[in-house]
Amino acid sequence: MNSQQRPSFEKIYLDLASSLAQRSTCQRLQVGTVITSTDFRKVLAVGYNGNATGLHNGCDREEPGNCGCLHSEENAVINCDAPRFIEKIVFVTHLPCVQCAKRLINLGNVKKLFYGHEYRVKDSIELLKRVGIPVEILKN
Repeated sequence: MNSQQRPSFEKIYLDLASSLAQRSTCQRLQVGTVITSTDFRKVLAVGYNGNATGLHNGCDREEPGNCGCLHSEENAVINCDAPRFIEKIVFVTHLPCVQCAKRLINLGNVKKLFYGHEYRVKDSIELLKRVGIPVEILKN
């Protein structure tokens, strides 16, 4: 019998989000997102924050919260071609902002959101909970 402790799917997918964040070109904060099926057997989409395809790989501005980059959650939602009726779990390196929380709500059938680090604004927690999406921080 193998005595090695197996990592949870939650840890594996949050680690994947952290790896994806390394591709970010944002100067201030590197964020990654993974969207999976609820049985954890399929990765439905991934994203990281950065400028739009074809534009320079960097921020448009230096103002915090207004750098011009697409957010990782936004890119993951754009990349997700799973229909709304498919149940999803979202893993994000950092707590989403309110606008990204709204995008995830509109993605449809998000059953839970896990994140690894707090964001400076926490309003999205209550917003997500209000529509029935539980939010949980995972510490490494």
